[in-house]
Amino acid sequence: MELTYQEIIRRPLITEKNTRLMQMNQYMFEVHPEANKVQIKEAIERTFNVKVKKVNTMNVRGKVRRRVRKRGGAPIVGRERSWKKAIVTLEPGYTIDLFSQL
Repeated sequence: MELTYQEIIRRPLITEKNTRLMQMNQYMFEVHPEANKVQIKEAIERTFNVKVKKVNTMNVRGKVRRRVRKRGGAPIVGRERSWKKAIVTLEPGYTIDLFSQL
């Protein structure tokens, strides 16, 4: 399946850990589950006009969520969706201003 670079990057991840990583010129994104590292690198470079040094990816499994019904009914069991995360390291001298993009 051929993905366009607009489809690859789903959203930037803004967390406490990611704000610490930004100081080391690393940024975290939720990406399309079928995108590979080469496609992610190309999409980041085109979207933000930067040079990417390295891309690390990981698949995050969805958590199981349980909710108990009132009056002794059977519990409802559901699952969050699984997704893919990419940590992108930029070349020295390049930055991405994520907070102006929101």
